[in-house]
Amino acid sequence: MGGFDSPPMKSDVRLRDDVEQRIRAAGGSISTGPDGRLQARIRDAGIRPLADRLGTLGLEVQLVAAADTRETSGDFTLAYVFAPPTLAPAVTLLVPIAAEQPEFPSLATRSFAASRFEREIRDLFGLLPSEHPDPRRLALHQFWPEDYHPLRRDTPARSDFVDRGQPFPFRRVEGEGVFEITVGPVHAGIIEPGHFRFSVEGESILRLETRLGFVHKGTEKLFETLPFERTWALAERVSGDTTVGHALAYCEALEALAGCRVPPRAARLRVVLLELERLWNHVGDVGMIVNDTGFAFGHAHCFRLREELFRLNERVTGHRLLRGAVVPGGVAGPIVKADVTRAARQVERLVGEFLDVARLCLDNSMVLERLQGTGRLTTKTAREMQVVGLPARASGIDVDTRRDAGLAPYAEFDVRAAVHHEGDVWARTMVRIDEARESARLIALAATKSPHGPAASALGTLAPNAHALGIVEAWRGPVVYWVLTDAAGRLTRVKVSDPSFRNWPALEYAVLGNIVPDFPLCNKSFNLSYSGADL
Repeated sequence: MGGFDSPPMKSDVRLRDDVEQRIRAAGGSISTGPDGRLQARIRDAGIRPLADRLGTLGLEVQLVAAADTRETSGDFTLAYVFAPPTLAPAVTLLVPIAAEQPEFPSLATRSFAASRFEREIRDLFGLLPSEHPDPRRLALHQFWPEDYHPLRRDTPARSDFVDRGQPFPFRRVEGEGVFEITVGPVHAGIIEPGHFRFSVEGESILRLETRLGFVHKGTEKLFETLPFERTWALAERVSGDTTVGHALAYCEALEALAGCRVPPRAARLRVVLLELERLWNHVGDVGMIVNDTGFAFGHAHCFRLREELFRLNERVTGHRLLRGAVVPGGVAGPIVKADVTRAARQVERLVGEFLDVARLCLDNSMVLERLQGTGRLTTKTAREMQVVGLPARASGIDVDTRRDAGLAPYAEFDVRAAVHHEGDVWARTMVRIDEARESARLIALAATKSPHGPAASALGTLAPNAHALGIVEAWRGPVVYWVLTDAAGRLTRVKVSDPSFRNWPALEYAVLGNIVPDFPLCNKSFNLSYSGADL
């Protein structure tokens, strides 16, 4: 089971023409959405052959979302986003699923990413992916009633069921000398809960299986029930260390639906915010990675620098985690009047110190011996599992939507993607270091080009019966929002795709053959979100 092989990519225009031709041949109707991307409608019987045809063009499933549209059409709706690993060009296919027979053809044997989204849809909507090879629960825990599907619009909230210790059907490895080690779901420190079950022979890991969902908050349901003006505050809280990434992806989808043009100054200030978020996370992660090797010097200095970046965030936006700065139409708050040129100079100084600290860490043989060759994820495995973002680039996959999707204003900054081919903890550390250097350069460019003009435009009303995508290369990888409106232009569905949802299974493969004491190092080198997209 894996993603499609990626043939040499054609130009976007020619590729888009070929995509349209294949959709029409499958009986689909095509239009251009408010986000400028291709949209189409097709019957469910055509989704498998069409997926195969799109696969020959290098397009694979990047997102599968469901919506309860029975009130308007009498059916459920599935939305499939097909795109190359670069996420451009992308096409969204809408497929109706009959309410009286809520079943749809699974693409799990064609796409690893699709297999995960389909399991989630089964949990939350009760739509059954036929012939799925792994129908176990994913988003909901085993004590939730079988017939309770919280994202159906007619499902009432319930609190009458409790966890009585029902076991999850983990896959077991048996044999002489094989033992199980369970870790979590409660961990030391302040990280969120997640259960890790290791099958080991001696200290060597034969299998790892993760179980998440302990902090499922019903975030996507909240988007449907909150007052509209509070929804972007919800987006920036989906995963607390990705405030800007989530808020920006959501706002981009809203702006497309409203036909709102973001002023150039606001677009460049958003670059400053997104790169500040990338920077403080990468600096902190490098500190934690070297700390897991026992090199406390590097950890202490990286966290000193991270604290200075937090204080810079607060001076620029009024919040250490950059909350409240990204709003539909542009930016708001203190950043409107902030001296971003001065902030860029401070970033340059702090990144210079960080690079000196990183150099000292990586010159230490004790650190290098722990990082190099540990937790290796090969390029082949990363492609088959459709890994995205930072771990993909560390495994030799040259993708970065800041550069590849041509979104303003990144297109004018000539983004340099940080790509390494080793696929180990060392490579994931080096990607962080290279990206910190690039973030400082991008902040300086954006700061010098954003002194004048308005900081926001009025959003306006959302288009009725429409849908749009927002795609942002956050620090972990691409954050994708699919937003759907009803006949009155109100939000009826918001689907959130955090890169952690895509990458958790890759961690399970990266640790195979490693020793148990190296798991914290492997885990931190991925540093995936436990709550991203309500895992």
